[in-house]
Amino acid sequence: MLQGLPLGAPMRENLIVGHAALPQWNFIAEAKSPSDVTVLKVANWEEYIDEGGWDDEEAIELDSGTITSKDGLVADFEAWYYETYGKQVKVEYSTYGTNEDLYSQLTLGDTFDLVCPSEYMMMKLMKEDLLQPLSARFFDPSVEYNYYTRGVSPYIEDIFSGNEINGKPWGAYMAGYMWGVIGIVYNPEEVSDEEASTWSILTNPAFRKQVTIKDSAREAYFPVLAIMNQERLLSDEFKNSPDYHEKLAELMNDTSPGTMAKAEPILREIRQNVYSFETESGKADMVTGKVVANLQWSGDGAYTLDQAEADDYYLKFAVPEECTNLWFDGWVMLKSGIKGDTEKQQAAEAFINFLSRPDNVVRNMYYVGYTSVISGGEDSQIFDYVDYCYGAEEGDTIRYPLGYFFSGDDTDEDYVITAPADQAQRQLFAQYPPLEVFDRSAVMLYFPDDVNAELNQMWINVRCFNFDQVSGQTWLKVILVLGLIGLVIAALRFRHSIFKRPVKRGFYRSD
Repeated sequence: MLQGLPLGAPMRENLIVGHAALPQWNFIAEAKSPSDVTVLKVANWEEYIDEGGWDDEEAIELDSGTITSKDGLVADFEAWYYETYGKQVKVEYSTYGTNEDLYSQLTLGDTFDLVCPSEYMMMKLMKEDLLQPLSARFFDPSVEYNYYTRGVSPYIEDIFSGNEINGKPWGAYMAGYMWGVIGIVYNPEEVSDEEASTWSILTNPAFRKQVTIKDSAREAYFPVLAIMNQERLLSDEFKNSPDYHEKLAELMNDTSPGTMAKAEPILREIRQNVYSFETESGKADMVTGKVVANLQWSGDGAYTLDQAEADDYYLKFAVPEECTNLWFDGWVMLKSGIKGDTEKQQAAEAFINFLSRPDNVVRNMYYVGYTSVISGGEDSQIFDYVDYCYGAEEGDTIRYPLGYFFSGDDTDEDYVITAPADQAQRQLFAQYPPLEVFDRSAVMLYFPDDVNAELNQMWINVRCFNFDQVSGQTWLKVILVLGLIGLVIAALRFRHSIFKRPVKRGFYRSD
C-alpha cells in the first residue's frame, strides 16, 4: 500500500500547487466562439485517469513540492493547453470496459481521436492501418513540453523501438501509458512461496476450488502455455541460450494447431480446478478469504494487497519462475478521428505529453494504482514518489535497485530504494518487479483473426457447461431433488384417491 494513501480510492485531480488557474479558463471560454475550439475525443478505460477531488490528507508531500488534485487531469489539461499554446481545446472524454468493446465501437462507426487500448489491440489497429503516426515534433527532446519523449523509461522505449509491424516500429504510432506483468496474489498462510512460484498452482489439486483465473481467452492461454512447456522453460539450456528472449517470445505466442490442441485439455483441467473465472471479483475473493490464490495483473495485485492490509489481512504477490506476460496500455491516434487535422493532432499529442509530466504521472499512479511507463528523465519526482511510498530507514530492510527502469542501468546507485524486506514480495515487487523478472517476460502479441476465432472457440468449449464436469455427488443431489419433485406432483395428481374418506357400510338415500 502506498504508505497510508488508499490506492484506487477516488483520488482526485491535480495540481501541483501553483499550476493553471481555472477561473481564468472559464473567462476565456466565454470569450471564444465555438469555431475557435478544437474538440478532442478521447476514450480510455474506466477509472484509468485522475479525476480530482483529493482531500487534504491525500496531498503527497515530496521534497520537490506538494502534489494534490482538485478538478482532475482532463479539466487541468484544457486549462494548461490554453495557457501553453494560446488555443482552446475541449476534451470529450468517454470510457469503455474492454479492448473488444472499443473495437466494436470503432467498427460500428463511433469516432475517437485518441484511445488507450492494450498492446495487442494497438497492434491490431496498426496492422489494419487505422492509426495516425505520431509527428516528428512529438519525438523532439529539445521541445520543453515533450514530456513523453523526455521522460519515458529507457526500458519501455527499447521495447517500443525494437518491435515492428509492417516494417514500422511500434513507437512510431504508440505512446505507452501504464505497464506491468501478470502474477499470483496469494495467502501465505495457505500457500507456500514455492507453490506460488509456478503456474501449475492453477492445476494443483491441493487448491481445488480455491484459486481463480481471468475470464479471458488470452489471459488464460498464456499460463496454459507455461504449464505445457514448464520443463523446457525452467531448463538451464533454454534459459542460457543466446537467443533466449526470442525463443521465449516465440514459445509464449505459439498458436499452431498442434499446440492449441494440446492446450485445450490443460485449460479444461484448470476449469475444473478453479473456483471461478473472473474479471473483477478475484480481488474481493482474495481479501475476504474466499480463495487463497488469484491470477492478477500487477497493478490490481498491489491494490488487492492494499485492501487486505487495511483489514489486517496479509497477502503476497509472486511472479512464476517459468515466465510472465509483460503487458502495457498506451495511447494511439485514429485516422478516422484526426482526419489530417493538424490542430487536432497537436491537441492529441499535447494530451499525451500533459499526462506524461512527472507531477501528473504521480497523480495518475496514486489514483489508478498502476505503474506509469514514464520514469521522468532528469526530473526526480517519480522516483521520489516511489521512495515516498516504499522507502524505509529502520527495521529489516533490503536494497531494491530500480535503475533498469529509471536510467537504463540497474547498477545505478541513484535509483536504489531501501525498503522493508517484505516488499520484495509485496506491493513494491508488484509495481516494479526486479530486472530478473523482466528477463523472463514476453509480450503476448496480436493474433490474426482466424487464430483469434480458434482461440475463442476453444474458450467457449471450455467455458460452456459439460456434463462430464459434474461430480457424482452433484448428480446424486439432482436425482434426489427430481425424485422429491416427482413425489409431490404425484401426490397432487392423485390427492382425491389418496385422501378419499372410506365409505361406511349400509344403505343411503339418493334424494
